[in-house]
Amino acid sequence: MNDVRAHRDDVPIRDLQDDRPADPNAEFVTASRPKARRRWGGRLLALVALLLLAGAIAFGAWRYYQREQQVTATAEQQRGLVPSVRVATVEANPGIVSVSLPGTTAAFATTGIYARASGYIAKRNVDIGDRVKAGDLLAELSVPELDDQISQNEALLNQLNAALEQVQANRDLAQVTWNRDQPLVEKGWLTQQQGTIDSQNLKSQEAAVGVAKANVAAQENQLRVLRQNREYARVVAPFDGVVTQRNVDVGSFVQGNTTSGTFLFEVMQNAIIRVFVFVPQDAAFGVAPGIDASVHVPELPDRDFSGKVTRISDALQSGTRTLLTEIDLPNPDGALPPGVYCVIELKVPRKAPTFLVPAEAIIFNSNGLQVAVVSDGKAEFRKVRETRDYGTRVEVDSGVKAGEQVILNPPVTLVDGGKVQLRTDTPAQKG
Repeated sequence: MNDVRAHRDDVPIRDLQDDRPADPNAEFVTASRPKARRRWGGRLLALVALLLLAGAIAFGAWRYYQREQQVTATAEQQRGLVPSVRVATVEANPGIVSVSLPGTTAAFATTGIYARASGYIAKRNVDIGDRVKAGDLLAELSVPELDDQISQNEALLNQLNAALEQVQANRDLAQVTWNRDQPLVEKGWLTQQQGTIDSQNLKSQEAAVGVAKANVAAQENQLRVLRQNREYARVVAPFDGVVTQRNVDVGSFVQGNTTSGTFLFEVMQNAIIRVFVFVPQDAAFGVAPGIDASVHVPELPDRDFSGKVTRISDALQSGTRTLLTEIDLPNPDGALPPGVYCVIELKVPRKAPTFLVPAEAIIFNSNGLQVAVVSDGKAEFRKVRETRDYGTRVEVDSGVKAGEQVILNPPVTLVDGGKVQLRTDTPAQKG
C-alpha cells in the first residue's frame, strides 16, 4: 500500500484527474508535501523522547526520595533500637597453673669404678644388672708383686724394731751408769773426765733411740701405703645401686693409674631418680624448690610418680630462655629406670591474677584488643592484655574482673555506652 501511495504521489495530478484543468503549480505542490510530512514526524519523535526522558528523571527522583526516606526511617529506628546480645561470665584463673613439659630421668648418682692397683682379675662377683650394697666386693685383683713388697717391708720393720730395742737398752745402761757416777764425780771420787764421758754417752744413746724410732715410724708409714695399695686390689661398691657396665672379666689385666687406670664397672644409685626439665621463661618465674610435680611415662600409663622440685639453676639459659629444674623421685622398687623420656606436670603458682574470656568476646580494631562489658544495661568497652591463647578462650590479666559479663560477637553498630539487653532465649554462658 505504501508503494502504491508513493507511486501515486509521484504521478502528476493531471494524470489522475484528467477532467480537471491543468495547474501550472502542480509539480511544486507535489515536491513540497513529503518534506512537510518528514518535518512534522521528526518533531513528534523529539517530543516523545523528551517526554520519556522527563518521565525517567521524575521516576528516578521519586525512587531516590523513597530510598532517602527509608534510610532516614531505618536510622531513626536504629537509634531507638536496643540490641539483644549474648553474654558470658568472666572467670578467674586458679592460683595454680598446670604446666606440662618433656623431661628426662637420670640416676641420683652415677660413678665409674677404676683400678687403683695393677694386676690380674682373680675374682669377679657381679655383672650387669646386679644390685649391690655399699662395701660389697665387686672384684678382686691378684697382685703378687705387691704382696712380696709388703712381706719385705714387714721384715724390715721387724729389724728396725729390734734395732730400736737395742738402742733403748744402750740408753738405759748409759742412764744407770750416769746415775751411779754423778755423785762420785761431785764428791771427787771420780775424775771430771769420766763424768763427761758418762753424760755424753747418755745423750748419744738418747739420740740413737730417737733415730731408731723415726726409722720405725717411716717404715710403718711405708708399710701402711703398701697395705692400702693392697686394699685397692679389692674393688668394692661405693653405695647402694645397680651395676650398669662391666668392662673386665676373670684373667683380665688392669692397670692401676690415677690418669689412665682401667675402667672396671659403672654403678648407678637408682633408689632415688633425678628428673631434668627445662622450664620456659613464661612459667619459670613461678618455679621454686618445693612446688609439686607429677611425672608420667608413656610406657607406664598406670603409674603416676609424684615428687617435688628439689633444685633449680637460678639462671635461665641465654640460648633457649629456659630454666633447668630438677625433681627427686623416690624409686624404691626400681620401676622408673634412668634415661627415659617422660612428661612432667608442674603446679606453678601464679605471680599475678588472670582471667578467662571467651574468644568470641574479643574485639580487635585500631584501639587494640578490647571487650564489651555489660554494666548497668550499657556496653562498656575496655582494653585487655592477652597473656595466653587457649583457642576458644583467652587469658587476660587486665581490663576485666571475675564475675563480669562480656558480650559475645558484639555487633559492629555497638558503641561505647550504648544500651543493650540480654537475650532471654539463650542462658548466659561461662568463659
